[in-house]
Amino acid sequence: MRLLPLLLGALFMPLAAQAQSQSAQKPKWTLLIHGGAGIIEKGKLTPEQEAGATAGLDAALDAGSKVLAAGGSSLDAVQAAVQVLEDDPHFNAGRGAVFTWDAKNELDAAIMDGRNRAAGSVASTTTTRHPVAAARAVMEKSPHVMLSGAGADQFAREQGLEQVDNSWFATPERRRQLDKMKANDKLGWFDVDLKYGTVGAVAMDQDGHVAAATSTGGLTGKRWGRIGDAPIIGAGTYADDRACAVSATGAGEFFIRVGVAHEICARVRFAQQLALGDRGISAASPGAAPHAATGYGVDYQDVADAVMAEVKQLGGTGGVIVVGTEGEMVWSFNTPGMYRGRASSGGDRVVAFYGED
Repeated sequence: MRLLPLLLGALFMPLAAQAQSQSAQKPKWTLLIHGGAGIIEKGKLTPEQEAGATAGLDAALDAGSKVLAAGGSSLDAVQAAVQVLEDDPHFNAGRGAVFTWDAKNELDAAIMDGRNRAAGSVASTTTTRHPVAAARAVMEKSPHVMLSGAGADQFAREQGLEQVDNSWFATPERRRQLDKMKANDKLGWFDVDLKYGTVGAVAMDQDGHVAAATSTGGLTGKRWGRIGDAPIIGAGTYADDRACAVSATGAGEFFIRVGVAHEICARVRFAQQLALGDRGISAASPGAAPHAATGYGVDYQDVADAVMAEVKQLGGTGGVIVVGTEGEMVWSFNTPGMYRGRASSGGDRVVAFYGED
């Protein structure tokens, strides 16, 4: 009989060690950000542009990391990171946003809470300094998901959000890009420099909840009230504690057609179901956690790459950042480069631009 406890201990030690190893590997929190994708290649950016973009991404990582390290929510973290990028003229969001055909700045943003899939977004705002803050106010203080145009700005004012003159968003470089586009009909409908500078952030907090936020000035020379994927829940922005959080950047029309952000989350959930089935566990069983299959066959990189390949097949370009509910961090892009960065409680910190980074 003395052998029985030893045998049972030997039987369950590998399972306990595996669980302990997985727990040790899971970071307390994770954060990913992006500042746009496109023709971003070594030699095409000046040292000043590289330094400016690096500083902006670092500042955004600092802002989001500070929230998460203090035990704050993923929702607060992604908003904090995106607001830093909205104030940085190196990126196409907030100050530094591209011009419409009529030489105005029209801004879009969205935010989503993975805990309950609450979401808010604004489109074509013109006077609210931080569109992502307006999107959060729509989510938390209105019965709606999306507001647009003058109504969105009016709502933001009523919520006490900071307002600025539309000229505050303008920069000489963005005006140059508009003039270049108007002078050359061959430049087509998309970004004049083939860089989609949308900004975004995704995060997992210490409670395991995920969130996503995205903000953009759209496309240079956009007309007729064009709206891209960034403020559309499920296209450019999505978060679900059962799967992951996603923020996208690129040629928005294609991301809308694929439903990129939701598609990634849906494929993750499908992979989880398969993994649970392989282990003989029903997702509906009382003991099955919302993300019980994580680490048992779900490859976030493969999922993101597959969806981005579908975008490319349709003719679209851009990228995504994805964070999983166990702290997984991946990015995927089908362009030469993407402004991006990541940080975690484990000390992992990266800022990168180019495809080979």
